[in-house]
Amino acid sequence: MQPTLLSLPPVPSIDRSLAGSLRAKVDGKAKPPGSLGRIEDLAIRLGLIQGTTEPRADRATLLVFAADHGLVEEGVSAYPQAVTAAMVRTFLAGRGTANAFARAVGAEVRIVDAGVAADLAPHPDLIDRRIRRGTRNAAREAALLENELDAALAFGAELAADAADAGADVIVLGEMGIGNTASASLLMHRLLPAPLETCIGAGAGHDAAGLARKREALARAAARSGATEPREVLREFGGLEIAMMAGATIGAAARRRAVLVDGFIASAAALAAIRLEPAVRDYCIFAHCSAERGHAALLEGIAADPLLELGLRLGEGTGGLLALPLLRAACGLLREVASLDEVLSGAA
Repeated sequence: MQPTLLSLPPVPSIDRSLAGSLRAKVDGKAKPPGSLGRIEDLAIRLGLIQGTTEPRADRATLLVFAADHGLVEEGVSAYPQAVTAAMVRTFLAGRGTANAFARAVGAEVRIVDAGVAADLAPHPDLIDRRIRRGTRNAAREAALLENELDAALAFGAELAADAADAGADVIVLGEMGIGNTASASLLMHRLLPAPLETCIGAGAGHDAAGLARKREALARAAARSGATEPREVLREFGGLEIAMMAGATIGAAARRRAVLVDGFIASAAALAAIRLEPAVRDYCIFAHCSAERGHAALLEGIAADPLLELGLRLGEGTGGLLALPLLRAACGLLREVASLDEVLSGAA
């Protein structure tokens, strides 16, 4: 747990000087201008992120960060904490929904133990970056110590940079952690900001009584700390997987890679990254608007226009994986489609 926040890499601002060339190239394709709607805008955005008129999204890596939350002691989840470790083992066996979707779209999956509160057997596909066995109970005390937060951010940045250096064109963010919608709600509440009630949803499936328990626990957590500065908000409310995703967003942006952000929890992590380093906003592509209450308001609050709306609320990076083919199609528009001039001249 040696890395510190000081080791986070600088994020380059997007150079928009290519925008005109990219728009001209898109408009010059063999199609009516604007006929591909938002795919045209996505193509231009990917070109700006990568600094080229021929961007690629061929290789994608899904980083699934897993960790537990002390807040589950307050009854904020409908599922027991043991499910986190059980799902990690399921991912490692290749049997999770994220695994199936990754195979469907040809993405690599890496599972990261950021802070699971159980012993996990060594596995070639498991990256051990466990900082502690789950966060502390944020309703009673700060979820993380300062050095724990710094390590989580730095490890996340390092893992995203490693994936980019290994050839990934796109980094997809995913997570697994029982109780993490509670932490994400508190982060949204303070960092957007938004009324706490707007941020709290049913998570993995609370009934009315469970949702009332969750609201009461999060109200106590919010009352315990008035933190608004992004590092302090992450330290007070967690979680380890969310902080690592925030670091991964920064690390990917530092390598000029698009970050494909999944649902509510991944978006809360991206929000934290944006508050820590505003330049990362231009590298974040929000995959979908989930069915979790609060996600639409979070996206609206940072002027994000998600690519899909499918009623998803699983997490794991599943929505990001489903959006990946759209990025590949947008790159194909720039790289493979004939220009109108080529068609008219017979050169296509």
